Amino acid sequence: MLPELTPEELNLRLANGEDIQLIDVRQPEEYNYCRIEGSHLIPLGELPQRVEELDETRPIVLICHHGVRSMQALAYLQHRHEMNNLLNLRGGIHAWSLRVDPTVAVY
Repeated sequence: MLPELTPEELNLRLANGEDIQLIDVRQPEEYNYCRIEGSHLIPLGELPQRVEELDETRPIVLICHHGVRSMQALAYLQHRHEMNNLLNLRGGIHAWSLRVDPTVAVY
């Protein structure tokens, strides 16, 4: 099983000031519509060319709409780049909007 965390767990870690890199792997139009504050956009299809933007010294939380693309990104980074500081946001930004921050638009 690949590592993941719930929106509530991510919210708590951010509230506690944990230094986490938030990587959103959705498309630019999705990211422009809604996003988690502080996240950085790297669309899934661009990830192989932009791996150097990931900080291996701190936890990285991968985000997409429902958690499927971010899980693909996590699997790719684990297997191809041997990264072990990755977490998938379970339920994606959709779950974040419903369960943590209702000001983030749902689509």
